[in-house]
This record gives sequence, structure tokens and C-alpha cells, in this order.
Amino acid sequence: MDISLFTPRGTSPHLTSCDPQIIIGHGQLDMQFNNNSQPQNSHTTTTSTSRSSDSSELSAMGNKWAPRLLRECARAISDKDSTKIHQLLWMLNELASPYGDCDQKLASYFLQALFCKATDSGHRCYKTLLSVAEKSHGFDVARKLILKFQEVSPWTTFGHVASNGAILEALEGESKLHIIDISNTLCTQWPTLLESLATRNDETPRLKLTVVITASVAGSVMKEIGQRMEKFARLMGVPFEMNVVSGLNNLGELTKDKLGIEEDEAIAINCIGALRRVEVDERGEIIRMFGSFKPRIVTVVEEEADFSSTRDDFVKCFEECLKFYTMYFEMLEESFAPTSNERLMLERECSRSIVRVLACDDGHHDGCEGERRERGIQWSERLKEAGFSAVGFSDDVVDDVKALLKRYRAGWSLVVPPQGQEDDSSAGIYLAWKEEPLVWASAWKP
Repeated sequence: MDISLFTPRGTSPHLTSCDPQIIIGHGQLDMQFNNNSQPQNSHTTTTSTSRSSDSSELSAMGNKWAPRLLRECARAISDKDSTKIHQLLWMLNELASPYGDCDQKLASYFLQALFCKATDSGHRCYKTLLSVAEKSHGFDVARKLILKFQEVSPWTTFGHVASNGAILEALEGESKLHIIDISNTLCTQWPTLLESLATRNDETPRLKLTVVITASVAGSVMKEIGQRMEKFARLMGVPFEMNVVSGLNNLGELTKDKLGIEEDEAIAINCIGALRRVEVDERGEIIRMFGSFKPRIVTVVEEEADFSSTRDDFVKCFEECLKFYTMYFEMLEESFAPTSNERLMLERECSRSIVRVLACDDGHHDGCEGERRERGIQWSERLKEAGFSAVGFSDDVVDDVKALLKRYRAGWSLVVPPQGQEDDSSAGIYLAWKEEPLVWASAWKP
């Protein structure tokens, strides 16, 4: 079967996903504080485009200089030490480069967030980055980037394989399936599931896919995606219907009518990277709303980091953010060639997230989507409080995930917490990079 409409030649039909807003520009920082935000008794920071002295400075500072300087700057901002803030921002600006090694890249993208935090310009910067992302967004470019990321890293395919396996098992034997997809993954998860439905021994079921758009995706893009999905479903011989729900201010506006839920449908709700965009205080309510739709299963995939409980302590939140993105950038460095354009685009996408986490006040409701990640154990507690119970992944699903990881370079591993404990702290499975859990996948039933 021809599945090249989503999959590059020579790769597995397992498909990857990525936030469709990944293609953003990297604006040059103006390192001069404006009059309204400049701390008292502070001097104006100057910049230099020269990098001629970088080598000697970096050599003197040793390896991993960026985390040290960035931490010092974060503490200075927390302490409101204007002199030190200016000094460290200037130094970071001299050393940082989005085209350098991992330390220089970290310095470049975190510098932007620290400057925004120091000048209280986070929301303005975030909106600019978001606007650039929307203007430069194109389906073909996004698709190629998604597929290239899938080739070199299981970061997204891990959640796809685990979720698809759990959904197929939960809906086995049903004739009318309805998957509510809340993930902004450009539907790259579903061709593999369609292929699995087509090869079932019993009668091929009818699949309704309702895609809930929670990010800025052009209508023309979703139209093209829908046409590709319908064409592929016909090739697979699977009765298929796709609907798109967009224009929502928040997920709390979803209703059975908007989703087109019918009484005789077996429902699955798929959430990949979606819940972290819900305001922290509204997450329990959204999860309870999922339960009201009476799904057979809810799959949740989130990146393993805590930007939620630390949000009121800037230094602690900064440390958690720095740790997470350091691992991510190091993974990209080892997965892509140094001159890879795809790697640069993925790194640039991070800049918006870092600004959102470190420099934007959650109290502002101005269209800025949230980035408050939580750890698997935190999501497990929320789901349990909302009346859900964990569904363990079967041995078959775990074996599929293990087979997936064998396709990638050494360093990736699967972490399966011990099962059978009294609480749900052991719910789900983790994708780890060099033994550090980075992505959490789980399945739940009401």
C-alpha cells in the first residue's frame, strides 16, 4: 500500500507528530532596556556583533559554561540585582549563538527569555514569535520537518505507538468508532491506526475522527490534511469520516453536540501534548469533562517536566526548564548533522515555549497558550481525582514500543514502572534518553 503521503521512502509507517507551530523566526535581541523597564541605578547594556574573542572566553570558562551563567542570571533577576543582570546579559549576548554548539544554543534561547523576564516584555515577545510562526507556517514544510524528526528520534512516535495500541485494544470488536483527537499533530498519528483497522480479522469498523484544533492552524492546511486522510482511508478500505472543531477559546467549550457524539459510538479521546496548554487551575475540570463524554479510553501523552508546581518560584522553575531543554538540545545535537536546517527549526520552536514558561505571567489571558508541563505522577493524580483509573499497557503494546526504539540510535530506552501498587503513581510508561525520562504515555478509563 502507498502510504508515502505521510511517510518518507525507506521508513516505517509508524508516524511522528510535532506542534504545527514549530517553524518560527529567531529575532535578534535588543539588549538595551527601555526607559519604563530599566531598573534604577542600572547602566545601559551594549551589544557587540563581534565573536572574535569567543574562543578564549569559552576556553577560560570550561565545559558547560552556559548553564552556570544562565543560573547566575536567573538568580540575579530573582534578587532584582540590576547591576549583575546587566553584566550577565551582556556576557551571555557576547557568547550566545543559535548556530554554535549546544552551550551556545542554550545561551541564545534562554537569553531571550531572561531578557524578557528582566524587562517585563514576555507577552509582547511571545506574541511576536507566535505571529512569525503563523505567517511562516506551511503544510509542506511542516510535514517534511515532522517526518525528518520521526526518522531520527522516537520523541513523538513513542506516544503514537503506545496510544494507538491502547485505543485499538479498548475498541476491539466495535463497529462504530469515534476518536476525538486533541493533539495538534497534523493527523500524523492515524494512518498507522487505519492500516491496523484494515487488517483486522473481523469486519472493518467505521471510523469517525474528530480533530479538535487548539492552536493556530490555517483552515487550508486542515482541508488538505483531511483530503489526504480520506484518500488513504479509501486505499485501506476503511469507512472514514473526518471533522474539524476549531475556533475554541479553551477546551472547556467542547460539548457532545460540537463533537458530534452519537449514542451508538465507541469513543476514545486522544490527548498528546494538549493538556499542558490548559490553564493549571482548569485542568481538573477539563479532565472531568472528558469523563462526561463516556469514552472507553482516554490516552494522555505529555513531556516529563514540572513547570507547574514551580511556577511561583522563578529560580526553581528556571532550573526545571533548563534541565528539560538541555536534555532536548543534547538529543537534537546527537540526532542531527551540525548543519541541519531541521535541527535549527526544532530548536527555534523551543524559544517560544521557553519565553512562555519563564517570562509570561499566567494571569494574563491574552491569547498566549500555556506551556505548564507536569510530570506523569502529577497528571496521574489529576486523572485519579477526576474519577479515572489507569489502564496498563498490554505486553503486545510494550513489545511494539520496544521494537520502535530499536530503529533508533543507542541512548533511547523504555521505562515501565512496577505495576500492581495501590495508587496510580505507577501509571503509564516513559521514553528515556540516556536514562532520563522525557516523555510519558498513559491510558485511562472513567
